[in-house]
Amino acid sequence: MKNIQIKASSFFELLKLKDTSMWEIFAQMIDGDQKEIIFLDEEEKLLFTYLLPDNLARLEEDRKEFAQEYSEKLSGLN
Repeated sequence: MKNIQIKASSFFELLKLKDTSMWEIFAQMIDGDQKEIIFLDEEEKLLFTYLLPDNLARLEEDRKEFAQEYSEKLSGLN
């Protein structure tokens, strides 16, 4: 498994500038091998990780699961 380190703030700023979603970027990274994406803060401290699946079908399942969990967390804040 390959590890990919990403500075979270720069990554999400780039997504805003390019008006694209992280799922589109993740889809472009799929090549049949599983990868661990490691998101770091500006001080190189671990924020979170994501295991990029080896196929688009699983990525779509992850996207839906993430959207559901995110929606539930947002509704809990209201």
